[in-house]
Amino acid sequence: MPKVSLPHIPLSGLFGVVKPSGPTSMSTVHDLQQLIARSKLFVEEAKLEKVKGKQISRKRGRHNKEAIKIGQGGTLDPLADGVLVIGVGKGTKKLNDFLSCTKEYITTCLLGCETDSYDSEGARVRLAPWKHVTREQVEAALPKFIGDIQQTPPIFSALKMDGKPLYEYARKGIPLPRPIEPRNVTVLSLELLEWKGQDHSFRWPTKTLTDEDKKSVETALKGAGERVSLKDEPETASSEEIPTAFVLKMRVSGGTYVRSIVHDLAHEVGSAGHVTTLCRSRQGRFVLKPSEEGDRSCIPWEVFENALKNPDDVDEDGWKDWEKEVMERLEIVDGKS
Repeated sequence: MPKVSLPHIPLSGLFGVVKPSGPTSMSTVHDLQQLIARSKLFVEEAKLEKVKGKQISRKRGRHNKEAIKIGQGGTLDPLADGVLVIGVGKGTKKLNDFLSCTKEYITTCLLGCETDSYDSEGARVRLAPWKHVTREQVEAALPKFIGDIQQTPPIFSALKMDGKPLYEYARKGIPLPRPIEPRNVTVLSLELLEWKGQDHSFRWPTKTLTDEDKKSVETALKGAGERVSLKDEPETASSEEIPTAFVLKMRVSGGTYVRSIVHDLAHEVGSAGHVTTLCRSRQGRFVLKPSEEGDRSCIPWEVFENALKNPDDVDEDGWKDWEKEVMERLEIVDGKS
């Protein structure tokens, strides 16, 4: 463990954490702020005295001058786990670099069911046949999604059209004024990592869109001249049968919709599909498993979880375990460049 000399602190910098599935990225940052705002690693001694015993606010401004700047370099949905880059102090000025950087994801696709959110958190939109899909078919379809491609964002997204979120058009049955504009993205690599078949515990969501909800979505899309049918075409097999699942690994440019790749790939093989697990294994140089020169490993969330439960535990030098983990992995930003 490296020694940090007192004249060099407090520090500013970047480090990666392994966000668990469940919490929002915002709540993860807030939990980290409770620790960072009380740490001599990042805060001057005089300011530490002011925050003793106080609940730290996420807001900054004239009425909260003691709060330390902290942010993250690219939101992960609650369902997703994996790399979340954290910036502290001057490090927050570098976070925009991670919005457009190369990212790597590992995701599980469950066939036979399409959802409004393109993942297992959403409601069923449409059922489709899945038993005909083979590993060979999926592998043969992958090259169509590699390289510079265009993606159409899902209608149930927060992207705005004429000042209104797309999901509002869908939920209220308001015709879209024009087609959803495709995005240019780059898929650097896409591979089938594991064919789970029926050997898994994933199931389709129980929540479903009502017939009225489906009509609203169809009305919204037809307003833009898009022909769409959300009619179920369920597999003729027993309803108790477990649908096929498989795992993909992809390296993509910033702005790529992983859920859209899964959704479109399922369509390509004559089925429907949605994401059941999503892990960001790389965000720029911050990775779960370093494999290339310059890669920086991330800190498991359990380290911070334990610190939040036991905030007063320190070693003989006065450092807490989480601070030592951060010191080992911190990319220091001095603000000169």
